[in-house]
Amino acid sequence: MIAPMLREAWYAMRANRLRTFLTMLGMMIGVGAVVLMTAIGQGAQFVVDQSIASMGSNLFIVLSGSTTSGGVRTGSGAVPTLTMADAEAIAGLPAISAVAPNQPGTAQVVYGPNNWSTRVTGTTPSYLEVRDWSLSAGYPFTDSDVRFATRVALLGQTVVRNLFGDEDPVGKTIRIQQSPFVVVGVLAAKGQSLNGQDQDDTILIPITTAQRKVFGSQFPGTVRFIMAQATSPQSMPAAQQEMTQLLRQRHHIRAGADSDFDIRNLTAVANTAAETSRVMTLMLGAIASISLLVGGIGIMNIMLVSVTERTREIGIRVAIGARERDIRLQFLLEAIIISVSGCFIGVLIGVGGAVLANLVAQMAVVITGASILLAFLVAAGVGVFFGFYPANKAARLSPIEALRYQ
Repeated sequence: MIAPMLREAWYAMRANRLRTFLTMLGMMIGVGAVVLMTAIGQGAQFVVDQSIASMGSNLFIVLSGSTTSGGVRTGSGAVPTLTMADAEAIAGLPAISAVAPNQPGTAQVVYGPNNWSTRVTGTTPSYLEVRDWSLSAGYPFTDSDVRFATRVALLGQTVVRNLFGDEDPVGKTIRIQQSPFVVVGVLAAKGQSLNGQDQDDTILIPITTAQRKVFGSQFPGTVRFIMAQATSPQSMPAAQQEMTQLLRQRHHIRAGADSDFDIRNLTAVANTAAETSRVMTLMLGAIASISLLVGGIGIMNIMLVSVTERTREIGIRVAIGARERDIRLQFLLEAIIISVSGCFIGVLIGVGGAVLANLVAQMAVVITGASILLAFLVAAGVGVFFGFYPANKAARLSPIEALRYQ
């Protein structure tokens, strides 16, 4: 039963090739747009997720606060109110798993005939744990290096590329602010941060070395900011409260007075960016889905025209014994064939467009089987939905009136 109907549907479509192609075109464009927009949206979300992962997990950053003098308020971090002792005290809190004080700056780095200006961060060995940062070569500096302010350094991939090229930097000596440093390790690649900063363009050195031999310190023992990692996502609210209470107590801040520090939840900021990216992906998919609706309306329009043109044929079929469901199935199969064929070609167009966007525009795209299957099923469903009304109309035609139709 189905095979002869499919054959009849194929013959009817071949008899009007151009009209069939134009009907399919709406589905092709709709499915292609959905697949392409979804791939671009998921690519953007992938980039954001990668940036979030590169930051580390469950992160807080504790900044020096602002002060007021003569009615003039300074910005956060303008006054060094945090110390190494504060970092050690925070590390002892139950909800905190790791802490890394930071003393950052910018310096010109020289190796042989090459030089490069980069960020140099004085910190402790726990920085790698806080940032979930591994080494691609060598080994990290130790607490002993921090105690004795040794001149050792860990280089980011961008610094290695600009100073050493293809040469292995481990064991080599570089100059930072005219001071010699031995490269003991190379950091694994991190890529860009959420604000577009190259995280690999950096050098890590012991914080005491940065304070005493590179940048100096107007107030010995102070740090620019402290990075802290909570034990779990669930413990982050408790960790923030514990840090606030501890620092206010250590800094002798009376009740009701403003804190001389600022605690920022980096994970919350990253999650907000991720949620924004997800919403944008849904919006792109929804906008592209409008094309599917237009394609479905096109199928219904052409099928109604086809029913009108083939009214006498329908009357003859009914007169020789065709039932309503046979007529309905005949025209519904034609709509399904047009819809599914357009879906298949549209998927190829969407995947091809995504690959082209990646190659030409260097856009991050993620093509998943789930998104393709969903677009295919939705498009096929739209074709069936809009094809049912013309098919039902054909099935309900009166055979006498259909035979009289001119």
